[in-house]
Amino acid sequence: MGIETKERGGREFESGAHVISGQLGKTIQRLRKAYNFSLSELAEQSGVAKSIISQIERNETNPTLATIWRLSQALDISIERVLSSGEEEPFIEKTARADTPILVSEDGKLKLAIVGWIKTVEWLQWYDVQAEPGGELDSEGHQRGSIESLSVSSGEFEVEVGDIIQRARAGETLRYRCDRRHVVRCVGNEPGTAMMVCILKAAVME
Repeated sequence: MGIETKERGGREFESGAHVISGQLGKTIQRLRKAYNFSLSELAEQSGVAKSIISQIERNETNPTLATIWRLSQALDISIERVLSSGEEEPFIEKTARADTPILVSEDGKLKLAIVGWIKTVEWLQWYDVQAEPGGELDSEGHQRGSIESLSVSSGEFEVEVGDIIQRARAGETLRYRCDRRHVVRCVGNEPGTAMMVCILKAAVME
């Protein structure tokens, strides 16, 4: 994306991934045993290799969303339930401002605070955008079929995809294919703020 991640943010993501993997492995194993499935039987039902299921249960791999989807279908449970904690109690999770990872554009004028949930990062990401006038984020294409949405809160932004350029002011939203080079710019003389959401469609099409 033409951006750099602050070191602390990278450590937060790495740590979070291990926590999620641990919860996921326990959940898959618990559901498999509830159905009295052997590893071989779940592999046959889901189309996921027995060795991969075993690695997931032992927390030795972070599976793709496509793999989780196949397992959820075989276990007759929603992806949301599979990805949730083993506990059924409601929860409220808070991330302090100082602990929120920040991505910075190459020109240093556009910052993306990663406010999305680590559990959805493989297929859904969202960011709080803070930009100085003239700030530009030049990104390479994401996975095939991916869609990005930019909802402007203040200032004015433009998005360039291929030969098309479109602008949006406060209260307006631009949606565009981001599986090719795309550029987001803060235009005009005022700083801009926006919410950016990226849906990595390829994750569920694998």
